[in-house]
Amino acid sequence: MILNKIIEVSKQMSYQFIIVFAVVISIYGCSNDSEVNEPEVIPEVVVEEVEETPAPEVEEEVEEEVMVEGVDFFLPNINLSNWKVTLPIGSPDEVEPPEILDYATDEKLIPYMYNDSTDGSLVFYTSPGSSTANSSYSRTELREQMVPGSNSTNWTFAEGGRMKGTLSVPEITTDASGDYHRTMVMQIHGRLTNAQRDLIGENDNNAPPILKIYWQDGKIRVKTKVLKNINASDEEILHTDAWGDDEGYTFPDEIGTDIFTFEIIASNGRMEVILNETESVIYEDIHMEKWGVFENYFKAGNYLQTLDAGASAKVKYYELEVTH
Repeated sequence: MILNKIIEVSKQMSYQFIIVFAVVISIYGCSNDSEVNEPEVIPEVVVEEVEETPAPEVEEEVEEEVMVEGVDFFLPNINLSNWKVTLPIGSPDEVEPPEILDYATDEKLIPYMYNDSTDGSLVFYTSPGSSTANSSYSRTELREQMVPGSNSTNWTFAEGGRMKGTLSVPEITTDASGDYHRTMVMQIHGRLTNAQRDLIGENDNNAPPILKIYWQDGKIRVKTKVLKNINASDEEILHTDAWGDDEGYTFPDEIGTDIFTFEIIASNGRMEVILNETESVIYEDIHMEKWGVFENYFKAGNYLQTLDAGASAKVKYYELEVTH
């Protein structure tokens, strides 16, 4: 009997121990769960920090890209290695390559030839002042030099030449009647060889310009030379007074102060001029054929056609290229 009692009491105690042990495990488990759940808030804070950190880096990268693109955009696309410039000062003054390449820091050039960083142009400014021997007008104008620093090497129509420019005339004064002054923005100028000069007894190599391109009243006007006597001898046609002006041609499109492109293509007995790559005029006749006797060089810039006090003009070139 006593033994049975002891066994029964032991069973009851075991059940109680199991129950107590289960309760303790349950409480301990709940305690651990609460500790595990609390840190779940922490990852949310970390994620927010990660999201905020890259934001300024993206903004900085965008700004740097814009600045790099701006540097390229704001520089004119013009190689001056084969150009000299004539200025409306001095007798007149000229700057040849390689000195012309430093135009941005040349104190003499800065008032007349400088970059406009707001639109990527090379500005040519002029007003009445000094002029060359064969003109009364002033200019800030480039003269092609096939051999840098020398005027002696030039080209013929048989050899061919092409010049293309992108430009505008944003500022030009008016006369007493309120009409715009006129400026020349491109030329093909003729030149005598030394032998031709000596043959006709001239003291310089000057020959007429076969092509003049004007900005006139907001439009582009073209002028060429024609022989006064198509039966003139080979020696007679070398004289400047053997050539006269044609009637000229004005392109119908209104250019105003807008940017435009103009292209000149010279070849054997032929010359073509093209405005904005859409309208062209071709000269292919006896006059072009006879002109083949001369050497030539391109000119580009601002050649103001007035002596009015207070007159001035700005011509902007964004691109200028020459090929032969």
